[in-house]
Amino acid sequence: MSMIRDLRSAVRPSLRKDRPGYQADAPPDTTSAVVDCAVYRDGLRERDRFTPGQALQRARSTGGFAWIGLHEPTEQEFAGIAEEFGLHPLAVEDAVHAHQRPKLERYGDSLFTVFKTMHYVEHAESSATCDVVEGGEVMCFTGHDFVITVRHGRQGSLRALRHRLEKDTELLAKGPSTVLHAIADQVVDGYIAVADALQDDIDEVEIDVFSVPGGRGGDAGRIYQLKREMLEFKRAVSPLIRPMQLLSERPMRLIDPDIQKYFRDVADHLARVSEQVLSFDDLLNSILQANLAQATVAQSEDMRKITSWAAIFAVPTMIAGVYGMNFEYMPETDWHYGYPLTLLVTVAICTVMHRGFKRNGWL
Repeated sequence: MSMIRDLRSAVRPSLRKDRPGYQADAPPDTTSAVVDCAVYRDGLRERDRFTPGQALQRARSTGGFAWIGLHEPTEQEFAGIAEEFGLHPLAVEDAVHAHQRPKLERYGDSLFTVFKTMHYVEHAESSATCDVVEGGEVMCFTGHDFVITVRHGRQGSLRALRHRLEKDTELLAKGPSTVLHAIADQVVDGYIAVADALQDDIDEVEIDVFSVPGGRGGDAGRIYQLKREMLEFKRAVSPLIRPMQLLSERPMRLIDPDIQKYFRDVADHLARVSEQVLSFDDLLNSILQANLAQATVAQSEDMRKITSWAAIFAVPTMIAGVYGMNFEYMPETDWHYGYPLTLLVTVAICTVMHRGFKRNGWL
């Protein structure tokens, strides 16, 4: 509770131009974390510039809604907005500190939704150390007359989404739930793009594992890195299924009935991505097991070859060891053809052993 008291008593800092998301044309008393602040009435954006508090008052007086966008606010920067909009302290703490699990929570007359954004990192060739996906977070406070979006990380920018919604005035006139749906739809569309790109990476690894003769084409580190990235992707997708089901199936006062139909489409797409993630995980497990099995087989083949050559070289070693002993009475030592006969017998035995090992697949 001490943190909450600090939030309530904090004073807004002045603008800092080195802060990400700074807007040169922002009102003088707007916190530096605010990247956009607007009021929408009947689907149209008002041209006046507002502080977050002014935007809320304007929205309530005109029957519209305010949309405040923030990027990585600090506790002090978010304190005034939280107090003016009556946001719950627990939700405020989650929004400031990030690293939250995707979820949907209701606090009084507002909804707090957390989304994990995912972006595929382009790379020339996957390896055991390269990152395949990069994540961020978008938190959304939705009330009757306001929407507050808090973004963390470099991914998941909402600027293009805002511009796209402003062109569809009829849809935007439905209120804050339109913005919530648009964010959910954009996040899930990002999941679909990441899943398609990961499919290509997995196909590439699968081909490498099974295409090289001798089972030496796989890279266990590369496969394991893909599994780690897939786990991060799964942590973003799976927890979001239940919130999307609630938004699409359960009637809520804050969600327009017409917009709720669109949430069903988002939930369907999310379910498809979730199935893909599970199938990818199973496929990577199978590929990793196959790679390890191939490595074991390759090691066994190497050991057989080493053992075969060791057995072949043991014959001349044995014969040389016997005839290298300095006994006076040894067979064939005084015979004129003893030396060439010994060499011939040695070569013959080694040749027979080599052909036998080769016929049995050991060489």
